[in-house]
Amino acid sequence: MKAWRNPNVVSFAQAVRGFVAGKDTPRDFLERCIAGVGKSEAGVKAFVTLDLEAARKAADASGKRYKAGRPLSMVDGCPVGIKDIMATSDLPTQMGSPVFKGWNSGQDCAAVYALRRGGAVIFGKTVTTEFAVGYSGPTTNPFDATRTPGGSSSGTAAGVGAGMIPVGLGTQTQGSTLRPASYCGAVGFKPTLGALNMAGVHPLSATNDHLGVIGATLEDVWRVASQISLGVGSPGYGFLDGAGATLPAAVRPRKLIRLHTRGWNETDAATRAAFEDALQSLVAAGVEVLGQSDDPRIAAFETAMERDIDSALDIVAYEMQWPFQDYVARHGDAIGERIRGLMARANRITPADYVAMLEKRRAIRAQCMELARVIGADAYVTLAASGPAPKGLAHSGSRSFIVPGSWLGFPAFALPLMQVDGLPLGLQLLGLDRQDGALCGYAHWVMREFLGD
Repeated sequence: MKAWRNPNVVSFAQAVRGFVAGKDTPRDFLERCIAGVGKSEAGVKAFVTLDLEAARKAADASGKRYKAGRPLSMVDGCPVGIKDIMATSDLPTQMGSPVFKGWNSGQDCAAVYALRRGGAVIFGKTVTTEFAVGYSGPTTNPFDATRTPGGSSSGTAAGVGAGMIPVGLGTQTQGSTLRPASYCGAVGFKPTLGALNMAGVHPLSATNDHLGVIGATLEDVWRVASQISLGVGSPGYGFLDGAGATLPAAVRPRKLIRLHTRGWNETDAATRAAFEDALQSLVAAGVEVLGQSDDPRIAAFETAMERDIDSALDIVAYEMQWPFQDYVARHGDAIGERIRGLMARANRITPADYVAMLEKRRAIRAQCMELARVIGADAYVTLAASGPAPKGLAHSGSRSFIVPGSWLGFPAFALPLMQVDGLPLGLQLLGLDRQDGALCGYAHWVMREFLGD
């Protein structure tokens, strides 16, 4: 297959080897990122707020530590974009909403705290859709300004795709990390639910909200996710499986289960051909891929998931009631139409309905784990989006291929390997509960097999 290669890549994981060897510095790397901002930001509009002087000061401090042979962590000197629903002590957190214009919590969220503690350079706040669920911001796709970058982590994905930052933070409640990563030609990682600390991130849905990472390379993503995990932990969960300064070893998956999902009906012929080509490349490399036509147990699982998947948005709506019912009551039409609609939807859901929906999800989670066990599959494979980024900026694209992983709470990667009409399209690997490190090892092998990296 003809793999996608982003011409704009700036990778911290590649640059840091030069820092250690004395051939490059964090400040010089930062200046290359700033040059990318000068080249692309006027058109892409990835950032809400930038503080380049503070970033330069942090990069210079990092350079001194490398020169002394004492970097603080695996991300020391790494510029990171922060989605603007995440609290930062030195920059406002405005949620993509006029209601929070200029608001500052005065402290860092847990993830930013862990990154700063490790010497990362907080580069700026990236555009989000309203509260990560409502109307879209001004960000455009870095490969076609007439197309969406995806949402809600639009600014982070576009900033990475355009080569302005090597990595940034996003969130995913339904499709908000993997979909924009797919559209913008970046690596997206949604860990197991709860694996990364969400404290200080504006909440939507407690049992669906994931902290995500979007980066230029798999190693950039893994370093940042690992630093957040090891730097601050996650109460009641512990630590990200496999977290560490180096990527989990590349391991060829023995068997993958192909998921169609309802999203298959949204794809066009070129997207289907690209995906089938990718699967054939996996098979040629020795991976067994089974789908619903190969095993009735897979078909039964897809049928069960299709039956209950619509409850995913109902769970989100019900869990959003605090604080969004209060926001709607206090601010009225200043809160976007989508959010007001979700609050009206929540009003129709009873406590008994909510409990029943949670039970349905528990049953599907168990079925998903058991299916992989009895078939002997290492992970699931599907598309990370129903095609390349669609035209227009008002709608951030379909979530059909990504909602199942968010609903289940299992780890997933979007790998920027395919292309359709010259635009990027991600391959999604969906793993098993708390097996993030193993899934990253499979992703490592897939990236190396397809790209030779």
